[in-house]
Amino acid sequence: MTEPCATIEQSDTIEHCDAIEHCDIGIIGGGPVGAALALALRDSGLDIRVLEARKAEASNDARALALSCGTRLLLDRLGIWNKLNPVSSIRTIHVSQRHSFGRAVLRAAELDVPELGYVLPYPVLQDALDNAMRASAAKVIYGASVTQLKGEPNHAAIRYQLDGAEHELHASLAVVADGGRLLAQQFPPETRDYDQSALITHVTCAAFKADTAFERFTSQGPMALLPFQDGYELVWTAPHERAQEMLAWSDARFLAELHHHFGDRVGAFTGVGKRTCFQLGLKRAPQQTPMPHTALLGNAAQTLHPVAGQGFNMGVRDAWELAQVVLDTRPAELGTESMLAAYRNSRRMDREAGIHFTDGLVRLFSNDLPLLTPVRAASLSLLDCLPFAKKFVAKRMMFGANG
Repeated sequence: MTEPCATIEQSDTIEHCDAIEHCDIGIIGGGPVGAALALALRDSGLDIRVLEARKAEASNDARALALSCGTRLLLDRLGIWNKLNPVSSIRTIHVSQRHSFGRAVLRAAELDVPELGYVLPYPVLQDALDNAMRASAAKVIYGASVTQLKGEPNHAAIRYQLDGAEHELHASLAVVADGGRLLAQQFPPETRDYDQSALITHVTCAAFKADTAFERFTSQGPMALLPFQDGYELVWTAPHERAQEMLAWSDARFLAELHHHFGDRVGAFTGVGKRTCFQLGLKRAPQQTPMPHTALLGNAAQTLHPVAGQGFNMGVRDAWELAQVVLDTRPAELGTESMLAAYRNSRRMDREAGIHFTDGLVRLFSNDLPLLTPVRAASLSLLDCLPFAKKFVAKRMMFGANG
């Protein structure tokens, strides 16, 4: 981001509030990524405030999360992992291309890890993180709707509404971990519309394989079956209009179309839960922090296509790396350009590799170009035959490029 934009932000001031609060770190967004940062810093002695728009109540988010082996290790360090239940393990990942002979199988036993990943409901993770934050020294303010964020020379100024009243918080470091809508108009991110939506639901089948996940590439987009309890969490991508049609199908038609699209690897599909749909795209904020004393995490920094399950896991790594940089920084230097540069440098390789990896998979496999069909098939077959290539890909998926 160019210097003039930062200068404009520094020169703007926020309207006066009767009482101005002060803290070391203000985290905007108490979702899993923001909460992970707060917990990673809970023994730092810093004054940490978490501003969360939702009320202090259990999450009702319908999504399932695919956690990597690396994310499990980080959650274990945060004291969260043993509080998560139910969780299903992934020990095998079967990757295939529709209408093609190419396929690859990744097995945990061949890669010297107990599991390749895990599947759990979003509310299970969020509720465990909420409970841990409440027990920590961080001050979590639920129902706080942030309306403005400004970078000043010596702090970030955050305006938020709580119970109808206006509040202002000055933080040595403001961390945006809520999706980045606050900054999107002033500092537009780079975006790419894949012309795809993802339909998500839970399905059951006749030949369930309890620890096996499936990633299947098709011309209309990838689909994933993630094992959870008695069946699979399904992520089925399709062009926007087609996805809306799929929402309206009867259960019988949906199950028949899914079987036709996926094949016989898990037998006939026998049941489907509530279906929801959301649009997909790539969004990446500028590498340069858009304003002084401000850092971006998770979806505020990058929103990825769900193929290969990289986005959320990258966000948790963002939070952990930022915490390590903060712990290595004197309180008086929090939010300074040197501190922010250290964080950017620590995340650059993992961030760029993750973005290019997911974007490349979507663009290579989500089409029906005849010339690419043998290339895709050969790529999967080659991956399956080369142990060192399997380990490289699996390591990236489990631990990121810095792993």
